Amino acid sequence: MLSEQVYAHLRDAIMHGAHAPGDALKPQDLAKEQSVSLAVVREALVRLVGEGLADRLPNRGFAVPAFSDHRWQEIAEARRAVEPVLLRMSIERGDLDWESRVRAAHHRLARTPAFVPGEGEHYSDAWAEAHRIFHRTLLEGCGNAILLETFDRMWTASELARRWSAHRTPDRDHLGEHRRLEDAALARDADAAAAALAQHLTLTAAGLADRTQHEPTTEA
Repeated sequence: MLSEQVYAHLRDAIMHGAHAPGDALKPQDLAKEQSVSLAVVREALVRLVGEGLADRLPNRGFAVPAFSDHRWQEIAEARRAVEPVLLRMSIERGDLDWESRVRAAHHRLARTPAFVPGEGEHYSDAWAEAHRIFHRTLLEGCGNAILLETFDRMWTASELARRWSAHRTPDRDHLGEHRRLEDAALARDADAAAAALAQHLTLTAAGLADRTQHEPTTEA
């Protein structure tokens, strides 16, 4: 469907920095650029709003969220409140199969390049998916589908902030942070694992805090 194609194009453009934080997303211009109707573009934009990748502004159309938007810190706070609890439950309830899946997910993440030459300065889609799978696998041992759905919603809502934070903190030791998470979880050290996860989430939020006046250069 056209709306699906336009949605995918716009999502990819926002995720990879083609539209800077705070940039207007003008339906008329986007419709002309994609050679589709205004209705198709609006449908795609409304979907992006639902995923937290765009804002709908009263009487002003649509825009990419800003760095200074308080939602990023609220999402980080929510994740710090929920995910360490889920991780503790996973460590308590997870079986051998869960341990095996955590090892496999971490292996895939560690072996997937975060940045690919020629794809710009934002991390790759392959790494983003491996990253999501690792974090979700860590929590799946909890065995609670409702709580995992909550994780899924928060993960989607924080994807843009996660990419911006990684772009602004290129020297961050992601490999080390994820390795510590895996080690603590598989050692069944709930306190160390929960603390490592909370710190991991805090560092992501910190990448967007107190630096809103220094926005990164975006790729064309």
